[in-house]
Amino acid sequence: MENHFETGIENLRQKLLLMASHAEKSVNEAVQSLMQRNHDLAVKVRNDDDAIDRLEVEIDDMAIQLLTKAPLASNLRLVTVAMKISQNLERIGDEATKIAKRARDLAQEPPIKTELDLPRMAGLSLAMVKDSLDSFVHRDSAAARAIIPRDKEVDALNKQIHQQLTQHMTSHPDAIARCLHWIVAAKSLERIADHAKNIAEEVVYLCDAQDIRHAQGK
Repeated sequence: MENHFETGIENLRQKLLLMASHAEKSVNEAVQSLMQRNHDLAVKVRNDDDAIDRLEVEIDDMAIQLLTKAPLASNLRLVTVAMKISQNLERIGDEATKIAKRARDLAQEPPIKTELDLPRMAGLSLAMVKDSLDSFVHRDSAAARAIIPRDKEVDALNKQIHQQLTQHMTSHPDAIARCLHWIVAAKSLERIADHAKNIAEEVVYLCDAQDIRHAQGK
């Protein structure tokens, strides 16, 4: 019985990592489609979102089956954390789809004439996603805790980009619609970083049995 349960846990972990790779790829391609004005790649990202949604359903089904086997407390935490991580990955995929939608629309319009630090913001958000998943794989609470404060830098960049675009709209009323697309894309990157932070907090709970989601001085 124990061997069967351990096999189930490993299968769940592998399915979660597969979902993570899909989510990371979607964000990468969405940002690439935005920066390179690649309409076809943007459409591909939107179409690929179905695979992430299917994996979330599969992970939930696997987790529910494992929960019925009344595992030890540590394994119980692993199963519930896996479900929460998959929810965050699904939402990361949704944000990638939003970016791709904006990229698709922007590819058909003239570019705006202002420099945005969006690639840096995308890099920071993606690094947070990757590192939070690595902390889960290695059960590394210290690494997970170190990820959480990095969200503030992404928030600051989002605010900076929002201010730049607001100023650009004021002096270029003809670019308002295009600027709004960029604002939404930047907000999606900020939310992706939020989901990465959520994953890191779940890893801390998995490793230390400590819920730090609303704690001060994390």
